[in-house]
Amino acid sequence: MPATPLKATWKKISEHESLKRSSHAVAAIGEDVYVFGGELVARQPKDGDVHTFSLSPQANGPKTLSSSSESPVPRVGASIVALNNTLYVFGGRGGTSMSALSESGGLWSFKPETSAWELVAPADPSAPQPEPRSYHCATTDGQNTIFIHAGCPASGRLRDFWAFDVKSRMWKKLPEAPGSERGGTSVCFAEGRVWRMGGFDGKVEIGGSLDSFEVQGGKWETFEFSPDGVNGPGSRSVAALLPVKVAGKLFLVTAFGEADPSSLGHAGAGKMLKDVWAFDVEGKDWRKVDADTGKDGEPLPRGWFGAGVVGESKVVVVGGLGEDNDRLGDAWSLEFQ
Repeated sequence: MPATPLKATWKKISEHESLKRSSHAVAAIGEDVYVFGGELVARQPKDGDVHTFSLSPQANGPKTLSSSSESPVPRVGASIVALNNTLYVFGGRGGTSMSALSESGGLWSFKPETSAWELVAPADPSAPQPEPRSYHCATTDGQNTIFIHAGCPASGRLRDFWAFDVKSRMWKKLPEAPGSERGGTSVCFAEGRVWRMGGFDGKVEIGGSLDSFEVQGGKWETFEFSPDGVNGPGSRSVAALLPVKVAGKLFLVTAFGEADPSSLGHAGAGKMLKDVWAFDVEGKDWRKVDADTGKDGEPLPRGWFGAGVVGESKVVVVGGLGEDNDRLGDAWSLEFQ
């Protein structure tokens, strides 16, 4: 019997041209949400700016943060994380060939208070480092480490797993994740573990398993479930996986995503989802999220969007690709009760 659904409420935060994009990355610092990269037309990066909006009641809408320092080239399929009030961008594809960008294992850091970019290069450029990639995923332990996983290199897909220490500027290769190579997978960090689910292996959307890597023990574990849309979320890629606290309990929220790829590949839109699910980490079961729509309605189905967490119980969703192959320019919050 399916578990009792969780209650939450959708609220529309903004609709703005600067947010209209897909294949972008999103991260939050406090109540401020940051958007980087993405495309308005397939395989054409929209811009290389950082766009931001706030969930604060006093906020005035999205704005663009201009930088006078050297900045990363425009790109799609990059990752972004927030760590110690700094944003870190890794990978993506861009340039005239729209190939995976080679930056010698470096990450771009961006400090919102100064709008300054800096390329953080590995301390030892000859040491092992992740190969260039796009449509990978990233998360952070909130202290000093950034984790990078999977994605699309020059050809094929990956399932490798790396950790970058921002203090020592050293890469460490960790045990590969279980299952097939994939792009468009989702990861998050909670309670000493990196959690992963979903993705596309080149043939089908992946589902039916939630994997976790215990950082201290250095081992992967897999929780299997039925991806039938009744007892657990259906298979999907380019979705979200985010940790939230509800009444003191940890849940992992997955939202939206693509359930069936387009015959046009990256140039088209497949079957997009609009459901939201929450995994009870302690109880080890999935619950459907029953979201009130209120005066704002609810977000359209989408994939290839950006998402983050504000506070402990509020998920933010920005832009993405709709089923009609249009890029969306809206921002929504989903607050759990």
